[in-house]
Amino acid sequence: MRDRPEDFDEGLLRPALRDWGIDAETLDYAPVGFGDYHWVADERWFVTVADVRQRSYDELLRAMETAAALREEAGLGFVVAPLRAADGTTLRRLDRRRYAMSVFPFESGAAGQWGEDLAPEERGLLIDLLAELHRTPPPLSAPLRPVEPAGRAWLEDAIRETNRTWLGGPYAEPARALIADHAGPLRHRLEELDRMAEKSGEPVVTHGEPHPGNLLRAGAGLLLVDWDTVGLAVPERDLWLVARDPADLARYADAGGRIPDPAALELYRLRWALDDVAEFVAWFRSPHGRTADAEQAWNGLTGTLEALAR
Repeated sequence: MRDRPEDFDEGLLRPALRDWGIDAETLDYAPVGFGDYHWVADERWFVTVADVRQRSYDELLRAMETAAALREEAGLGFVVAPLRAADGTTLRRLDRRRYAMSVFPFESGAAGQWGEDLAPEERGLLIDLLAELHRTPPPLSAPLRPVEPAGRAWLEDAIRETNRTWLGGPYAEPARALIADHAGPLRHRLEELDRMAEKSGEPVVTHGEPHPGNLLRAGAGLLLVDWDTVGLAVPERDLWLVARDPADLARYADAGGRIPDPAALELYRLRWALDDVAEFVAWFRSPHGRTADAEQAWNGLTGTLEALAR
């Protein structure tokens, strides 16, 4: 996030880092990513703080444990996994109910950007990494990732409640008007998702968000970061974000041993868009200000709704 969390006590970080054996001399806020908050400690460690009201602490812990197992036990070197604290855990609560922290090695490399078009050679490298991930036996900690969007209930509530005033901040009422204008297409798209989700395949370990914004270019290879969405699903959960043409799908089939299903690719494309709308709506119905992150969320909401209405 570009904006620091207003209600978070950054003084909690240094004592917590000592659980990892880190007595940080410098701790600098890193305004990157969207969703979690990040700091860099001594230019050696990357500290991530998550708001576990948005997803349960137990769910995030299982994701962190899965990423660590993929690196430590399966030997997947492209996985940028959380480090273990002295007691062996990968996630630490910072307060009673809201914030939790994980620590990663600070990897040098060039970060990608969301929406960036990868060159064909780079797409090929990423497809090979995903095929290797999908062939890996799932760690016991790997959570199931259902097709049902996590925020579906929020979205359906928002569609039903467009006749009431929305509170929260400057984008609340504009968001209500926007959802009211798109209520018909949104209902149609949810019905379409339900029809498409009736078919399912064999689940594998998936990253969940292998877009360029979660890539680091390190030397001649690629690293994948942000494993909080890791879990069991069909391969198309990852592939729709990467494959651009039949050659990409053929490369995956050769490397992964299974032919991607075009219908499943479209299913996950639709699921992503609906989940984005739900997340943005939840944001604007909660307390918020006119910040850079809120503006980014507003642009994301308007653009996604326009795409869903086509």
